[in-house]
Amino acid sequence: MKMHSLSESTVKQLTTVGLNASDIHDLIVRTVQEDLAGGIDITSVATVPLSQRSIVSFGSRADGTLAGVLIAKAVVDVVCGDTASSFSIVKNDGDKVAKGDIIARVDAPTQLMLTAERTALNLMCHLSGVATATSHWVEAVRGTRAIIRDTRKTTPLLRALEKYAVRCGGGQNHRMALSDAALVKDNHVAAAGGIVPAFEAVRKTAPGIVIEVEVDTLDQLREVIDAGADLVLLDNMAPHIMREAVAIVDAHKDSTGRAVLLEASGGLTLEKAKAVAETGVHYISVGALTHSSSILDIGLDFETIA
Repeated sequence: MKMHSLSESTVKQLTTVGLNASDIHDLIVRTVQEDLAGGIDITSVATVPLSQRSIVSFGSRADGTLAGVLIAKAVVDVVCGDTASSFSIVKNDGDKVAKGDIIARVDAPTQLMLTAERTALNLMCHLSGVATATSHWVEAVRGTRAIIRDTRKTTPLLRALEKYAVRCGGGQNHRMALSDAALVKDNHVAAAGGIVPAFEAVRKTAPGIVIEVEVDTLDQLREVIDAGADLVLLDNMAPHIMREAVAIVDAHKDSTGRAVLLEASGGLTLEKAKAVAETGVHYISVGALTHSSSILDIGLDFETIA
């Protein structure tokens, strides 16, 4: 099956939201090829003449927050090329949708749309699930200063898309990769012989990079504050301990009023989110946004067949 390039409009839209169009194209090609497994879409080729055209719609079958509409458009570009005369977006990434809402309409050859259907839905359903889960966390901490962030617990090769979905849901991204920022965790501390030596080793290696340090105790927090950490991750701490941590960093503001930023992580649930946010931490990192979110149910239906 011939794979096509992304349209200029799709490339522009993906670039505008911070996605690499070339990477997205390659991902979609590999995904469609996986679905075809070196062959053809036997059922669609057998039952639908290539000359037949249809108008189909992507529709939400549940309430949620969208992410991946642009990716579905890119899938149609790759599979249908210029045989698709239109991809009309009704609801954009980041929009709230209700059950029954139309998300997009496509005018294209029926056979090719049936081949594109599962790849488009797999990606859009998954990404919208991530966006929906993120929006629930964001809503849960509304009224506090806490910002919901993701982690690197992402599906291999889908990190950029999953982190985009977090942004669509109102969250913020933690580091995208190991090279973006430093996060000194317990294993680094053990290998370096202590929390301060680990921090100082990273600072020496990369003087200008933001360094976050994971701590398990308030004594460790005091150590890394004195060492000059930018950001401290409070690992599996109870809310009353987090409040003490906030008081400690507030008491250690520099001459400009700057304080170390605190991030809560580990053992968090949506039900506990508000209580954690009310401790005064600046960030709450939630690995479940990307590794455990349920899909948002989205389907494809025929409106007309010609």
